[in-house]
Amino acid sequence: MTLAPDPVLLDVSPEGVAILTLNQPEKRNAFDELMIANLSEQFETLKGADHVRVVFIRGAGPTLCAGADIDWMRRGGERTVADNEADALALARMLRHLHELPQLTVAVAHGAAMGGGAGLLAACDIAIAVKDTKIRFSEVCLGLTPATIAPYVVEAVGPRWAKALFASAESFDAEWAEKIGLVQYTVEDEAALKGMMEHVSDLALAAAPGAVADAKALVRFVTGHKIDDALSKETARRIAVRRASAEGKEGLAAFLEKRKPEWNS
Repeated sequence: MTLAPDPVLLDVSPEGVAILTLNQPEKRNAFDELMIANLSEQFETLKGADHVRVVFIRGAGPTLCAGADIDWMRRGGERTVADNEADALALARMLRHLHELPQLTVAVAHGAAMGGGAGLLAACDIAIAVKDTKIRFSEVCLGLTPATIAPYVVEAVGPRWAKALFASAESFDAEWAEKIGLVQYTVEDEAALKGMMEHVSDLALAAAPGAVADAKALVRFVTGHKIDDALSKETARRIAVRRASAEGKEGLAAFLEKRKPEWNS
């Protein structure tokens, strides 16, 4: 009996560069219960992996992710509302685990990123995509809504664009996605993805890991807060804590001594 391949593969370099690969190319890496569960497990593992500095998410085969698996959707149509809610909650929690990882997270797209696959672009800190990657929130054409990915897409592109793209289900490419903030870097072809991944890896390895985690938390905290004295005091407190931290002291010492800090040596 031949065992099915793992739906998700994780490879971590000695330097701390993690590559998480969606590994169901025959299904265009579409989400099903097994892949979602495996991704959640991997994100839980990475959350506590202090040696990991950057996490790349990419797809095996011709595409990043085609959205929801057809058989999974068919089974959903035969289940109760409660069962469907449990399924959707697993996906929502998986995306939240990704969004809350302390490391720099990077989605790497080629071919297509549809539905939940486009949600991966939004849930990561950075998205890199080949310029002709097809992206679409197609849920309304199936009588559905992109509910579980909505918080991350709205955060990435704002409510106006999210509403337009969710309600119209219009297809667009990575170059357009870059214009609205869903993608940060577009490249000419898949060969160029490697160079951009190396560039982002270099950026991540040059940054203090604790400071990266705190910087991500800082953005989440200030978003939506009124700019007032209370916010000024809180941001002042946060930078003071960083200055007094071991990383803050090492970073300043390295700068004054004209050397690389210990996290980038």
